[in-house]
Amino acid sequence: MRYDLTSMEIFVAVAETGNLTRAAELQHLAVSAISKRITELEELAGASLLLRHARGVSLTPAGQSMLHYARQMLQLMERMRGELSEYAGGLKGVIRLHASTSALVEFLPPELHAFLKRYPMIRLQIEERTGAAIVRAVADGTADIGILGNHTPLRGLAALPYHSDRLALGVPKTHALARRKTIQFSEALAFDFVGPHAESSLWTLMMQAAQSSGKQIEPSIQVSSFECMCLLVEAGLGIALLPERVLAPHAESGHLAVVRLKDAWAERQIVIVVRDMDNMPFTTRALIEHLREPIASA
Repeated sequence: MRYDLTSMEIFVAVAETGNLTRAAELQHLAVSAISKRITELEELAGASLLLRHARGVSLTPAGQSMLHYARQMLQLMERMRGELSEYAGGLKGVIRLHASTSALVEFLPPELHAFLKRYPMIRLQIEERTGAAIVRAVADGTADIGILGNHTPLRGLAALPYHSDRLALGVPKTHALARRKTIQFSEALAFDFVGPHAESSLWTLMMQAAQSSGKQIEPSIQVSSFECMCLLVEAGLGIALLPERVLAPHAESGHLAVVRLKDAWAERQIVIVVRDMDNMPFTTRALIEHLREPIASA
C-alpha cells in the first residue's frame, strides 16, 4: 500500500472541514469509505493523524505534518495539469512586460521577436517604464515581468541576471572632454549634464556615484528619451551618461564623442524581476527561460 492522491485529497477535505460527514459530502463518498482511507493513511504513517471528538475531528501533530505535505502534493499536481494543458493547441496567453529604456533599446527587440516566432499564440503587452515604476508594477501585480538595472532598489522582488552593458559619456564634438579617451565620473561632474528621467535606474546610479565622491549633480535638462538626450548633447547643451551601445551610432556619424568611464560601476547589470519565482504561469516562465538562454549556454 502506498500514498495516493485520492487519499491525500480526502485527508485534506477532512482536515479542512474537521468533520468526516462533511468531507464525505464534498468528496461524494460514503462516510465509511472516508474512514477507511484515513485508517489506511494512519497505518502507512505509523501514527494517529486525527483526534476524534463528539463534534468532529482535529489534527494530531503527525496529522498537521501530513496536511502540510498533502497540500504541497496536490498543488504540484494542479500546476502540472495546468502547464501540460498549455500545450494543447500550442502555448498561449498574455504576458505583461515592463522594461527600462536601456533594455528595450539594447537587447529586447530581437529576443522578443524570436520568442514570438517560437510561441505565436502568446501576446506580449510591453511598456517602457522607469526603474522605480517597474519595481512598483511587478510588486503590485500590474506587470508579470520587469527588466531594469539592478541599481534601482528591488524591494524584495526575486531577480535573475539578464545582460550587462557599459556606460560612457557622450560629449559634444567641441567639448573640453572630447579629446579624452577615459575619465573618472567625479571629474565629469564639473560640467553640465543632460540627465535622464528622475525615476530611472540610470539617474539613481548617477546620484549614487556623485554622492560617493562627495559631490552633487544637478542637470540643467532632464528628459526621458535616450535619443533626445543624444540630440541635446549634439546641440552642445551638455554631456550625458548613456550605454555605449546607444552612443555608438551617434559617434560613428561624427555628431558626438564617446568618453569611457574608469569607474567599476560603469559596467552595469540588467536584471529580470518577478514577484515569486516558484509560482509563475508557464507562459511567464517560458519567456524568462528564453531571455536567459544565452546565459544558460555560456
